[in-house]
Amino acid sequence: MSVSAGAFGLLLIAFLTNGTVLLAKAEIKPLLICAIFNIVGWHLFTGYGVSLMPAGRASIIAFTMPVWAALFSNVLLGEPMTRYKIAGLIMGLAGLAVLIGPDLMVLKAAPLGALFMLGAAVSWAIGTVLFKKYDWTSPVAALVGWQLLVGAAVITPGAMLLEAMPDLTELSGRAVIALAYLFILPMVFCQWAYFKVVQLFPAAIAAIGTLAVPVLGVFSSAVILGEPVGWNELAALILICSALASVLVIPALKNRRAKKI
Repeated sequence: MSVSAGAFGLLLIAFLTNGTVLLAKAEIKPLLICAIFNIVGWHLFTGYGVSLMPAGRASIIAFTMPVWAALFSNVLLGEPMTRYKIAGLIMGLAGLAVLIGPDLMVLKAAPLGALFMLGAAVSWAIGTVLFKKYDWTSPVAALVGWQLLVGAAVITPGAMLLEAMPDLTELSGRAVIALAYLFILPMVFCQWAYFKVVQLFPAAIAAIGTLAVPVLGVFSSAVILGEPVGWNELAALILICSALASVLVIPALKNRRAKKI
């Protein structure tokens, strides 16, 4: 349901801002390919992965995506593996490892779940690189909306067969607010923002930026739910912020200095 809502929300925005949601004929096939990896593959793999292992640990494996994106972007797009990217990847993955800590042992207890989550990370990485590869003429809102709609067309029938339809009349006020948040921010704004960033930056750098998500999730839980924050979380924050600085701030400063010279 959330995928469908995100699709219609983005297509409505595309229509209101650009007057059309139709894609150029040449863009239909590449968009279908991107949707298979970005939406269908991601949701199917994560759906099975999360059912087999704790969600927190599953999300950590999913966010190894930047490693695969860096490799695929080097092969498919010719993006160089600079020392800044390599340093960013190392620090980012170190931050994730610190965040998991002793819970790495959980992966041994759920190897199939870990394998599904790794598949999700690879699928997301391939989709990101392919989206960067094509020279789109349609607005990002329409491109992402159609990807979500394709994904919904594949995912929804399976979900209806395997799970009972929720009774929306029994939802509490808090549940309605949570659903509205899910539709408006993660499924509409965040989907649009991510692919917009992919258009603006090299695919590997855009992917490395996602490493901030697990850390922000931990600190959001501390603020909203009162969950404790220890040295592991602080160390992870420092490492991942350093990773982002390595791929975004330092190269920008070097380029600015080179232009002045």
